[in-house]
Amino acid sequence: MNGPAARLAVFISGRGSNLNALLNAAEQGDLPATIELVVASRPDAPGLAYATSRNIGTFIYNQTAPGAASQLLTALRQAHISHIALAGFLKLVPGEVVDNFPERIVNLHPALLPRYGGKGMYGHRVHRAVLASGDTESGVTVHLVDRKYDSGRIIAQERVPIVSGDTPESLAERIHDVEHRLYPAVIADWISSSRTVRT
Repeated sequence: MNGPAARLAVFISGRGSNLNALLNAAEQGDLPATIELVVASRPDAPGLAYATSRNIGTFIYNQTAPGAASQLLTALRQAHISHIALAGFLKLVPGEVVDNFPERIVNLHPALLPRYGGKGMYGHRVHRAVLASGDTESGVTVHLVDRKYDSGRIIAQERVPIVSGDTPESLAERIHDVEHRLYPAVIADWISSSRTVRT
């Protein structure tokens, strides 16, 4: 990629397994970016340990705090972030941030959008809904982020078959296996295809 290296922020809410996959890809040279900031929606998110163990800056986003969106945007600017990856982030990204990073925010969803998307559809809620529907497959979607939940342009999808006896837990495990492989690869292509990088 021409120009300065991309500087990536990763947003999390939970255990951060996809953050870890991205960190590993970056350390192995498979990601054309450095991960410069990890944003968590709660201070006890287990995934924050991946950042602190590597001396990566962190920011806790409390959406109910006065001026939270502006504070988040300031943190992103101070870290000179060029791209943002959501990895299990369970809050709606503030419109102020979306507007300042047009087509520079990507999300990972554990189903084949546009099905099983929208507010409140995440994690095991998605897997339970898929299994209850009788569908024969689920999957993973990577999409751009706009001002609505799970409605941005789809970049990539991969199907995951439903097998006999599947539970939300067993389906989640296979979905995670695909996510950990697919997300770093898609983000690498997405960043590499960007014509310019913000600094």
